[in-house]
Amino acid sequence: MLRRRPSSSAVRLFRPFACVLSILFASASFANTSFAKDGEGRGEKTIQFNRDVRPILSDKCFACHGPDDEHRSARLRFDDEESAKGLKKNKKKRAIIPGDPDASRMIIRILEEDPDERMPPPETEKTISPEELAILRKWIEGGAEYQGHWSYEKPVRAAKPKVKNAAWGAGTIDAFVLAKLEAEGLAPSPEADRVTLLRRWSFDLTGLPPTPEEIDAFLADKRTDALERQVDHLLSSHHYGERMALFWLDLVRYADTVGYHGDQDHASSPYRDWVIDAFNRNLPFDQFTIEQLAGDLLPNPTEDQRIATAYNRLLQTTHEGGFQIPEYLAKYFADRVRNVSAVWMGATVGCAECHNHKYDPYTQKDFYSLGAFFADVDELKTFRGTNSLPTKREPEMEVVSPLDRAEAVRLAKEIEALKNGAASKERIAELEKQRKDLLARKRRVMITKSVKPREIRVLARGDWMDKSGEIVEPRPPTFVYPFELEEKRRATRLDLAEWLTAKDHPQTARVFVNRVWAIFFGGGLSRDLDDTGSQGQWPSHPKLLDWLAVEFVESGWDVKHLVKLIVTSKTYRQSSRVSKALAELDPANALLARQARHRLPAELIRDNALAVSGLLVRTVGGGRSRPYQPSGYYAHLNFPQRKYTHDKGDSQYRRAVYMHWQRQFLHPMLRAFDAPMREECTAQRPTSNTPLAALTLLNDPTFVEAARVFAARIRSHGNDETSTADRVKWAWREVLGRAASEREVKIIAAYFDSERKSFAKKPEEAKQLLSVGLAPKSEVEGEALSELAAWTSVARALLNLNETITRN
Repeated sequence: MLRRRPSSSAVRLFRPFACVLSILFASASFANTSFAKDGEGRGEKTIQFNRDVRPILSDKCFACHGPDDEHRSARLRFDDEESAKGLKKNKKKRAIIPGDPDASRMIIRILEEDPDERMPPPETEKTISPEELAILRKWIEGGAEYQGHWSYEKPVRAAKPKVKNAAWGAGTIDAFVLAKLEAEGLAPSPEADRVTLLRRWSFDLTGLPPTPEEIDAFLADKRTDALERQVDHLLSSHHYGERMALFWLDLVRYADTVGYHGDQDHASSPYRDWVIDAFNRNLPFDQFTIEQLAGDLLPNPTEDQRIATAYNRLLQTTHEGGFQIPEYLAKYFADRVRNVSAVWMGATVGCAECHNHKYDPYTQKDFYSLGAFFADVDELKTFRGTNSLPTKREPEMEVVSPLDRAEAVRLAKEIEALKNGAASKERIAELEKQRKDLLARKRRVMITKSVKPREIRVLARGDWMDKSGEIVEPRPPTFVYPFELEEKRRATRLDLAEWLTAKDHPQTARVFVNRVWAIFFGGGLSRDLDDTGSQGQWPSHPKLLDWLAVEFVESGWDVKHLVKLIVTSKTYRQSSRVSKALAELDPANALLARQARHRLPAELIRDNALAVSGLLVRTVGGGRSRPYQPSGYYAHLNFPQRKYTHDKGDSQYRRAVYMHWQRQFLHPMLRAFDAPMREECTAQRPTSNTPLAALTLLNDPTFVEAARVFAARIRSHGNDETSTADRVKWAWREVLGRAASEREVKIIAAYFDSERKSFAKKPEEAKQLLSVGLAPKSEVEGEALSELAAWTSVARALLNLNETITRN
């Protein structure tokens, strides 16, 4: 584990293990690359304001000449056409004179030699590069045409573009991608082989690897619709919801603890199950939104709709002695504004808490008016929690998890079917007991309760003690999309949810589509998943993004429809192999001339190891899972002090989406592979490449135990006549799905022989290695002991391969 000093045997095992990795995959890299800001294609000669000019102005000019009127210099705005062109001023004083860059004050000030007159001012430590200056000059020469910011404009379904190679890809996604590739003089990559494609689909849609048997069945399926059938099969899996829930739980900062002060456990897990169930039953995204923000305000809300409102309670909370209620009400208020605007709008409205936004048109009043929608959320009971585990975060309710309830319904149908047949009474009784146990397995969950709304004022400079600000009513930023109420009344959270999911709202569908795209390509069509504003990035394929957004809404906000469109496209099915020339031309794959190759998310790395070993328990839903964790890791947690106790039954081997999420002390394995603390909305996880990650894969007891159990499977494969090489081939395919090359077999077999000889000389080290974990141990001695330990070393190496933890 991360805080454990490796034993001498672990160090000794690591050396040959490292040699294996370096020989097999020396060229692999997880390094992130920058995203090219080229927009519609490098071959274009015209300059577009949104794509080429706005990013320069936003980065270099908007801080002083942007939307924030309190800190604006010279009463000049470059985000506003009338101000920038000075249409009512003397021509000689205009910042921008269309068609005449040399007379435009913008260009003159950029080229000014006097540092007191030069723009941007030296103290900003920003400069206009020669390339940026050329863009600005060319834009002004061409008439300095402005455009509304792309994410504030209504998405339009563009016509399917015509392409030369009409035989490649029949869908609209492929047409948009191919049109751009052809404009660049490029061709798409070949389709991935079927083994790679099935592994890609399986990881992307369920988060689990396909078994060799599933691969064989797919390879043998010669039907014309075999690919579509495979995707439909994966979309219907209960594990689809678990995979899709990962990115949503990051967005809404789901955790099992309160975050502040004592970081006590709180009642949240039924909400996590609700999210999984919602994706599995394909709840339309507009309804998905409404139930989370305002399920309690619906007529006669169901239990599930009340569970969904736990979204409003997932923020960090406290009941620390000496806290000031008004201070923390202000903290909670700001947190909700940041989260709802980030999750649904891809917007940084949180930047307007103390002043108008520096880069986007959000005002400070917009910030407080948006937060006022949540002024009716019952907050005061939250402050009356205790230091018990779990703490109380009223209002709460005791519920049967949506997943448990769904399974109980399925069992009831099976029981009825059996009653009409010739089934034994014993089988019916067994199912009845299972159903009864499910319905008795109740858990508590925080919910939202509406009370009389409290007064909301604009806080001057965000100061919670300043009560002099204007009183505001609930209202979203109307420059984004109009907001009207049919009658005179106070707007509610339900009104906000309906505003966000209005058919023509420019942000919600685009933002969701872009994030779903990122799951399947390693990055969005707009690379900034958390900011669609001026500081965000112009989409690489804006017409495709708009087409997908319109298609998503017109499909009835059908998430599975959107997913299927993407993963069945030829664009998605391309090989991820990249030539040197293409890597140099387009390192970030903005042109989509290939598929992406990226490391699996932290949770899936763990799930994959457990699945390959045979340890994975695939039960969907349930309480929190507590896997192995370093002793003393919680030593600094107080109020109350606590000691972590790992699970000893099936829960130890459940999927990582169910792992206990301790905000202040997140599990070291999750941290090593860049999972967020979930204190704030996380739209895209970073991908680091550190020694800690390698050491976690080598020493974390979960991975060592998985290797030990997998080793027993390797050793039992075949019979006494089965050769080492054949066992290596079998193990390799179990882990990677493909056949091993002769060279790979030779390397691994040599490593096995080396380890077997070494363990034969040091049987105590072999016993130590084979004692890790709770799964049943193999009682072996002598030659069998050294052999099993050697296969465990091989299994550790295979589970640590770059290819094993990479989605190709």
